[in-house]
Amino acid sequence: MNIYDVIVRPIVTEKSTILREEGQYVFEVNRRANKLQIKEAVESIYGVDVIRVNVMNMPAKFNRIRGRRPSKRRSEWKKAVVTVAPGQRIEELEA
Repeated sequence: MNIYDVIVRPIVTEKSTILREEGQYVFEVNRRANKLQIKEAVESIYGVDVIRVNVMNMPAKFNRIRGRRPSKRRSEWKKAVVTVAPGQRIEELEA
């Protein structure tokens, strides 16, 4: 798997911005990617040293909408919380 296929997008939420102060960054990753592939992708794309990778499988959710279709299903996805070495930052995500 290509390193650019591993990381889908960075997650920008209130909680993820708080985690950035501690050197942790949150990404949506490919569902078939493992921790080693995620670590190699972040290190090569952003040029930082990765200390730890935590991975979570996020379940599908149903959204209730009005109209003919009573609910809509969002797909499952995988989230990774990447901890970088102390003193290092990913400048592209700090904006």
